[in-house]
Amino acid sequence: MAVFEDVWLRIEAHAGEQFRTITGLPFTYAVPGAYLRVEREGHVIDRSLSKTNFERATAKMPASGPGEIKDRQGSAYTWAILMDPRVRASDW
Repeated sequence: MAVFEDVWLRIEAHAGEQFRTITGLPFTYAVPGAYLRVEREGHVIDRSLSKTNFERATAKMPASGPGEIKDRQGSAYTWAILMDPRVRASDW
């Protein structure tokens, strides 16, 4: 099982890079603190995704889609980030 702090460090390391939702929508994110701000099509999504949100979602990985973590905020973005090979590495 992944140590969440290692996962969070990878999330921080890939801030500003392009990710894609399960439906293929491109987005990027910034990590200005213990949360993420998602940007899509040049606009910041009006929702912050907390580090705690990602920690709780990580406990459910691997997940086949965002529906499996729909109890997490921004499940489409959270899932896309956590399931991306750059973030999941070989942890799940």
